[in-house]
This record gives sequence, structure tokens and C-alpha cells, in this order.
Amino acid sequence: MAVQGGKRCFPPVADADTRLLILGSLPGDASLAASQYYAHPRNQFWRLLGEVLGRDLVSLPYEERLMALRESGVGLWDVVALASRKGSLDADLREIRHNDLSDFAASLPALRAVAFNGATAAKAEAQLAGLGLAVARLPSSSPAHTLAYEAKLAVWRQLERYLDLSA
Repeated sequence: MAVQGGKRCFPPVADADTRLLILGSLPGDASLAASQYYAHPRNQFWRLLGEVLGRDLVSLPYEERLMALRESGVGLWDVVALASRKGSLDADLREIRHNDLSDFAASLPALRAVAFNGATAAKAEAQLAGLGLAVARLPSSSPAHTLAYEAKLAVWRQLERYLDLSA
């Protein structure tokens, strides 16, 4: 069955040294147009993760942001492989096809934890059952999720325990 007006996720950003995999739902229109994860200027992903990692990710060019994530053992991907959606809201996702998260996670030998960026992404948690991974559910970095930045950051800081930040 073809997905009408289908929007596709980006390839994963991960390698054999990935210890923490952060999973979003599906890139929004600004990200798809820029071909970059979390490209919307009001999305707080890079600011939040930068504070967790102790690095200014926001000011870096995109490729350097990805390099900084890899160096820190952080990977990115999405739970939705393909879907139709008007606009960027997760509530509008239709005809959803999911990525095979279980096989992907099993292919990452250093993986210790998976973090879900938002409630829609967290619905895929069952796919990872039985892999023995720690799971973190994060408030969405999206501007559509109106929780105050400091409250989001307080929850995102739990990611520090999965990373060796002293290196």
C-alpha cells in the first residue's frame, strides 16, 4: 500500500560506539526541507542536548553537530519510517510505517540506553522490550510542546547517566 504524500525519516546517525540512541517521531517540515534533524529554529533539541553534553551545539554547523554527537556516543533516528502528514504535528500522522527499532538497536554493540523525544516516539517502546536497554522518556523538544525550557532540561539531564562525560 502506497502512502499518499509520504514523508520519510532520515537515515540513522549512529555507529558501533553509540551508547545512547535518541529517537524522535518523524522530522517536521522545516527539518525535511533542510535535510537536517531538528532544523526548526524554535526546536530546543540542540540546546537541550548541548547542555547535557556540556557543549554549545547550537552555534556549530550541522555536520559538526553530528560529529559532536558521535564523539559523545549519542545516536539519532526516528520511530516512523514513512507516513503521511499535513504540517509537522505528530497528531496529524497517518498511514504510519515504523522503523525496525529492535534490529537496529541490536546492531549497536555499545548501546546502553534509548531515549524517546516526545510521547509519540515513546509509543514505540514495546519494540525494544527484551533487549535489556535502559529507557528514558523525554518531554518533546518541539516548540509545539509548551513545557517551560527549564522543566524540559531537568528531565533531559537524566541522559547524563548513560554517557561518559568525563572523557
